Amino acid sequence: MGDFDQKNEPERRPAPENTDTTLTFSQEFAAHLAAIDGDVTAEEQEAIAALPSGSALLVVRRGPNSGARFLLDADLTSVGRHPNADIFLDDVTVSRRHAEFLRSGTVFEVKDLGSLNGTYFDGTRIESARLTDGSEVQVGKFRLTFYASRLDLAHLASE
Repeated sequence: MGDFDQKNEPERRPAPENTDTTLTFSQEFAAHLAAIDGDVTAEEQEAIAALPSGSALLVVRRGPNSGARFLLDADLTSVGRHPNADIFLDDVTVSRRHAEFLRSGTVFEVKDLGSLNGTYFDGTRIESARLTDGSEVQVGKFRLTFYASRLDLAHLASE
C-alpha cells in the first residue's frame, strides 16, 4: 500500500518565477495613445485594450449606427449594404459591396470596391490605404475610427 500512496501524490515542482506581463511604453508612445484614446469611452478603451495581436476595432463615430463597434479579425472583411456583408451598413449612401478591410499579419488596409460615393481615409477619397491607429475611414455617411491592437502597437514601438 505504501507504493500506491506515492503514485497518487502530485508531483512536486518548484514554484514558477514571477513573470511580468505588463506592457510598458515610452513617454512619447504613451502620449500618442492618450491623444488618440481621448475621444474613447471607458467601455471602448476596455475593448481596445483587450484586442489580441493581429486584430483591430472599428468604432462608428458618425452615422445611423453611431457607437457601434466592429472587430477586424479576419484577412478579409467586407463592408456594404448587401445583407451578406461582414459589416452591414444600412444606408442608401453605402454601395452593396462598398469596401473591404484586408489584413496581412498585423497590417490593415482599406480598399474601395468601385463604390458610387467612394471610400475616404482621413478625409481623402482613396482606392486603397494602409490604416494607422486612430485614422478615420468614411463609408457613405458612416465615419469609423480604426484602432489597432495595443499589443501590436507596443511591439512596433519597441522595434
